[in-house]
Amino acid sequence: MQLTSWIAVAVIVLTVAALVKKWDVRTTLLCSGLFLCCTALKPLDGLSQFAKMMTNGTLVQAICGAMGFAFVITLTKCDLHLVGLLSKPLKKLGILLIPACTIVTLLVNTAIPSAAGCAAAVGASLIPVMIRAGIKPVGAGAAILAGTIGSFMNPGSPHQNMVGGYVGISGMEFILKNMNTYLILWAIAVIGVTVVEFIRKDYRGGESFDGMESLGETVERINILKAFAPLFPLVLLIIGNTCLPMVKMGVAQAMVVGAIFAICVTGTNPSKVVNEFFNGCGKGFANIVSIIISASVFAMGLRASGLVGDMIEVLKTSNEYARWFGILGPYFMAILVGLGDAATMAFNEAVTPHAATFGMSVIELGNLAYVSGALGRTMSPIAGVVIVIAGLCRTNPLSLVQRTAPAMIVAILSLLIFS
Repeated sequence: MQLTSWIAVAVIVLTVAALVKKWDVRTTLLCSGLFLCCTALKPLDGLSQFAKMMTNGTLVQAICGAMGFAFVITLTKCDLHLVGLLSKPLKKLGILLIPACTIVTLLVNTAIPSAAGCAAAVGASLIPVMIRAGIKPVGAGAAILAGTIGSFMNPGSPHQNMVGGYVGISGMEFILKNMNTYLILWAIAVIGVTVVEFIRKDYRGGESFDGMESLGETVERINILKAFAPLFPLVLLIIGNTCLPMVKMGVAQAMVVGAIFAICVTGTNPSKVVNEFFNGCGKGFANIVSIIISASVFAMGLRASGLVGDMIEVLKTSNEYARWFGILGPYFMAILVGLGDAATMAFNEAVTPHAATFGMSVIELGNLAYVSGALGRTMSPIAGVVIVIAGLCRTNPLSLVQRTAPAMIVAILSLLIFS
């Protein structure tokens, strides 16, 4: 390898160390990427990549649209009706309440793209239900945490839209192509966390804590139309991409139609909804697109240094190395830094477009990296979603991930063996 490639290796180590120390993700990735471009005497490459990703139509539309719709659903309280509807029949299930609540979280996470946001919405309602049914607080929290991989099927996810854009397909088409993988991983998460909690006897709880009654807002009377509103865009996208092509549309368009549907069923002031939708769009750009931009600049730095080219040459010699690297790299990175997005986006920006050169499809490699990062994040004690749930059920983050880790490990091994 050339000197700049070795410098890139050192920068990667320092970048991981900085992220482990909880330095700002965007600042760290941007600085690392620009530094590598400068050492390769190509400073404008990093700046041009920054500008290019700011106006990436596919990503910005899908992500900002999905986040805008999520804000509307919170404003109109439709999320509370959905959680209430799904949780109402669960109260007398005993130990089966654990898998049932994980499934509910998976479903809600398809409508609320943020893992932490989904956990807060679902956990506030379901954690007290589980505890009153005799499940320990830590077991209740772990059941919710295991369900936060439901975003695999969220059409506004940045990963599906990024990788799909490489081959000219939409995020929804990407999901449909990988549906079997997602359903298998969902099943592993549900069964795995249930078995672990059965072994640990988390269903023999009887514990509680002060303040449990005030965990979150609930609704007494469930409105079916309001409960359906969070899922409306997803249903619309599935129908349009499968059996009714005449209503096929992009993610952003579906989210706008969903917001209109929410206005109709809740009677909320349209001006408030419009303002909240655009507030969500802004948050989506600030919190999600900004990470994509930063990861993209970092990936450009790795390319400019020559390290990506060296890696690709190595991966060409063995397809298995490429597959394993695509799975284990984002997985361990997510565990270390508590972020599935940063590692996955950098990998998918730098390596995934070259998948064909070592015998894999772009969709296959990109999806493996995406799901692996999410699985790693779900067993990282420093992940934001883990900390949110630990706060809701007043437990230690490490105790939570001890219950989700076995299922995530089985999921990773399944990807390594069967994918």
